[in-house]
Amino acid sequence: MSSITREQLLEKLFHDDYEHLKGKRLRMTRVRVPGKEVCLAHIIGSSRQCVYQNLSLHIGVHEGEDHTGEAIGLMRFTPWEAVVAAADIAIKSAGVEIGFMDRFCGSLIITGGLPQVETAVREVVRSFGEDLGFRTCEIHKS
Repeated sequence: MSSITREQLLEKLFHDDYEHLKGKRLRMTRVRVPGKEVCLAHIIGSSRQCVYQNLSLHIGVHEGEDHTGEAIGLMRFTPWEAVVAAADIAIKSAGVEIGFMDRFCGSLIITGGLPQVETAVREVVRSFGEDLGFRTCEIHKS
């Protein structure tokens, strides 16, 4: 993909009015318009203590608990608020816990045994794709 100059961009955007707008001060605003998408679904099969600590899963409501060896499910959604529905689906479909949920960025981390995390992630992706009409990604596992 080649880059274009500012003038070329403006000409493409305002091709009908470009001559009229030439030389005037313009304000360009970039707006992110999120689609309906599950853009990350990843399962970490068996985690080490350093992974939990770096994800800060050992603090807050989990303080003092040892989750070493548990599986971790990572998911990302747009629009970001969809993470609330995803968390609900995950905990109702399998015996998992919410490790982290961010409704302002659309990130969800679930924890539990490997079969439970796999079931929860699969059900979230399936439900978002089939029931809610979201574009979904493949589920990756490490």
